Amino acid sequence: MGDGSEDRAISYAEWGVDFFHEAISEERVLGAVNTLAGQEIDFGPIAAGPGGLAKVRAYGEMGEAIATRLEGREISYRVLLPVSLTFEVDLQIEKQRFDAELLVPLTLTAVARSGVRVFIEAEPPHGDEVRVTLKARGLRATVLQRVAGVEGELRRFVANYVATELDKPHVREARTIDVSRAIGLAWASLAPGPGPGTTAAPGVI
Repeated sequence: MGDGSEDRAISYAEWGVDFFHEAISEERVLGAVNTLAGQEIDFGPIAAGPGGLAKVRAYGEMGEAIATRLEGREISYRVLLPVSLTFEVDLQIEKQRFDAELLVPLTLTAVARSGVRVFIEAEPPHGDEVRVTLKARGLRATVLQRVAGVEGELRRFVANYVATELDKPHVREARTIDVSRAIGLAWASLAPGPGPGTTAAPGVI
């Protein structure tokens, strides 16, 4: 063959494995996750800190993910979904603002489904896996950061939020590859149509 690859007969099972490796690329996996990119996040105010006296509100958006292929028999990717937030801690007598950069880890795995479909399963993130980098605006804000304990709240909220969004119908659809439909469309585009000035006979496609 022109590309130097060996042209030989192989089993259906081997063909299926080769197909999965070609079809489930990093680009396609990221396309499924990046349906969330640019989506706004807004939560709170919620009670936080000793006695729940502090009120916390956060707002921001999700960014574009990056993916790394994992070793193993299954076709899996480790995906890091960035989230940028600004959040406010209200101590009733004053408000302080923080900037937060979060990384939400996801494991995505391609799974064969009936009907000649492939579904990209997403393992829901856990709050303690979410990485948070806080930047308090000023020394007083740094003190409040410890008092309010907002990091734990942020991790739990963002993890639950991402898990909920991933399970929404339009995102699940983006995580589904309908191979049968794709083949049908490709075949239809290759099939010759009637020539100029001719009409197909009844019952003939």
